[in-house]
Amino acid sequence: MAARCVDRELLNDWHIVADQESLIQDTPFPTHLLGVDLIVRKRSGRVEVVRADTGAALKSAERYGFIWACLDKPWRDIVYIPEANEADRHLVSGGSIAVKVSGLRAVENFLDMGHFPFVHTGWLGEEPHTEVAPYNVEITAQDEVLATECKFYQPIASPTAREGFVVDYVYKVIRPYTVALYKSNPIQKHRLDVITLFVQPVDEENCIAHPFLCYLKDGMEAATVRSFMQLIFAQDKPILENQVPKRLPLDPRAETPIRADAVSVSYRRWLRDRSVTYGAIPAQN
Repeated sequence: MAARCVDRELLNDWHIVADQESLIQDTPFPTHLLGVDLIVRKRSGRVEVVRADTGAALKSAERYGFIWACLDKPWRDIVYIPEANEADRHLVSGGSIAVKVSGLRAVENFLDMGHFPFVHTGWLGEEPHTEVAPYNVEITAQDEVLATECKFYQPIASPTAREGFVVDYVYKVIRPYTVALYKSNPIQKHRLDVITLFVQPVDEENCIAHPFLCYLKDGMEAATVRSFMQLIFAQDKPILENQVPKRLPLDPRAETPIRADAVSVSYRRWLRDRSVTYGAIPAQN
């Protein structure tokens, strides 16, 4: 039986529990969140989320094409993505991808530029362009982990890229299981494409990744954006599932970081400061 979560930071937050595209009218959709079995139902155009063990209805909402739920009383609203309101962007779900690893590991992998040349060869990186240049990391006034001035050479940075170039990246960890990436658009160089990764923690060692893409259209089809994201994530999935241990160690002595891991180090410290332990191996006192 999966361990239940006791972290208030997570129990009182919103999490995605289903992609609207996965729901069929009047057909129960079983899923799991933080060790709790849930049933999502769509009836007469309305969606409800209930606990499978008690039948109790949870607070739920629909946003960005996903169904959201909170296991307790929400402390704050669902993550706000301003780019989702811009008419010249494709708003695309990257699908719901089950991954046999802690959701915290999935977030940390999303932050890692160092793996680009080796895991995403010919797409997001290639040799000999393997060095991660120094970048800045801070905790913002909104209590988010923010990495700026990230730069990395990419042969095919997006579906509209026609040649390789040094891509500007900004990473933002918004919630423990939510991270956003802002990257240079190959055509409109002054604007950024946005990928938000919402990770649904199924239990401590399993998750479902829900990428949400806000890409500038520029004559590109939404299906092309989705296919590109799925290709990249398919390359990440086996790497993630071979992580040992599956949960994310929070003890600073557990894994030896290098300079390129500055944002990962800040993320782990940020989790410790918020007493987030679900999906992690807590630091030893």
